[in-house]
Formats: sequence, structure tokens, C-alpha cells
Amino acid sequence: MKNYFGMGALVLLMACNNADKKTAEGKDTTAHKIEAVATAAPDFKDVKLQNIYTSYISLKDALVSSKSEDAKVAAKTLGTELKNYTGCENTAITANKIEAAKDIIEQRKEFTSLSSDVIAMFKHADLNKGAIFVQHCPMANKGEGGDWLASEKKIQNPYYGSEMMECGAVIEEIKAK
Repeated sequence: MKNYFGMGALVLLMACNNADKKTAEGKDTTAHKIEAVATAAPDFKDVKLQNIYTSYISLKDALVSSKSEDAKVAAKTLGTELKNYTGCENTAITANKIEAAKDIIEQRKEFTSLSSDVIAMFKHADLNKGAIFVQHCPMANKGEGGDWLASEKKIQNPYYGSEMMECGAVIEEIKAK
């Protein structure tokens, strides 16, 4: 039993020590990795879907930054875009709940169901170019988890913002066909 704890501690220590590894010259090599995974925003064949995606990303970014008022503005725009897209009327209601929420905690809770609907829609969208990354935080919503969309692989968690900015992983990539 002691061996398991010892091995676990060793693995954790190694993982933490390797996180900010530098080259022999003392240069930080992590910046190069970030540049390699950055991608351009996806381009959709349908202009309405492009507008929905752009509005969704604005909302996600406001939640990442923990800016409740910016999230309200973005949710209002997204709600209008969704209302004008056939079949998304119920998702527009969820966006309106985010706009009307009294605080960022409530906004993030509603963002879970909004993201679920929007992810399902974008899985069937026609992309001209680019990719959409479906990301997941297992700790969101009191351990129930939460998903969101991003234009890059780098994790920026909308459920926790600066508290746990990089908590999560890419679970799926939606690509142009």
C-alpha cells in the first residue's frame, strides 16, 4: 500500500516539475506549443450559423473573464440570433435566462444547457474551413461536468474563469468536411 502512495506522489511531483520545463539555454519552450495549436475561427457555409457561433464565443469569452455584464450583452445578441434560426427557439429562451441572471454563478449554470444544445447543432453544421473544439470540465456544476465550444485547443474554462482557467480537456473536434 505504501508503494502505491509513494508512486502517486512521485508521479505528481514529476508532473508538476515538468509543467514549466525550460531548455538548457533557459528559454521557456511552452510558448511554441501554444502557437502550434492555435487555429483560425471556423468559417460556416450558413451565415446565420456563423453569427450564432460568433455570438456564442463572445458569451463564452465573457464567462471566461468573469464579466457578468458582458455576458448579459452577449447572451442578448445570441438569443436574438437563435430566435431567428428555425428550431432554436427553445435554446434562445436559455440565452435569455443568461441575460436575465442575477449573477455570474447563475449565468454559468444556464450556460451548461445552452452549450449542450449549441454543440448538438454545430456537430451537423457545414464548415467551409477551420475546426470547432468541444471542451469539457469534469468539475463544473458541482462535479456533474460541463461542455463548451472553442475555436482553439487551448483550454479557457468558462465555468470557473481565473479560479481554474485551464481545468478541462478537448473531447471532440468538429472539422470541415
